[in-house]
Amino acid sequence: MASSNQNPASFAYTVVYVQDVAKSVAFYAKAFGYHVRRLDESHRWGELESGQTTIAFTPIHQRETDDRSGHVQTPSARERPPLEVCFAYADVDAAYKRAVENGAVPVSQPEDKEWGQRVGYVRDIDGIVVRIGSYVAKPTKQD
Repeated sequence: MASSNQNPASFAYTVVYVQDVAKSVAFYAKAFGYHVRRLDESHRWGELESGQTTIAFTPIHQRETDDRSGHVQTPSARERPPLEVCFAYADVDAAYKRAVENGAVPVSQPEDKEWGQRVGYVRDIDGIVVRIGSYVAKPTKQD
């Protein structure tokens, strides 16, 4: 049993399984404006500077995990992966345009949502859905 004075674990990484690590790292850096923190020499691991939680990339198939936790399931063209990557921007329209101009596939153009956020969707070069959204506005106080 954990000690009651122990700090909770921090969320350190999101690992995205991709066809080509170097290509995906370069794509995310260019399309979404992130800086590459690390790309190992084997091109089997890459990381982006993304704040408190690191976005990491690794190959879809690798012997270290396939035998232990199973093979990564890739959806068909009509299905979406069970993961959505979400980025927040002050200017959603400019971020969406940048992503599309740098190879992201448009899914839906930015629109205002009822919860006070502006959101658009694209797919990355591996078919993963990327939400490009504004920071969520605090609800207004109603009397």
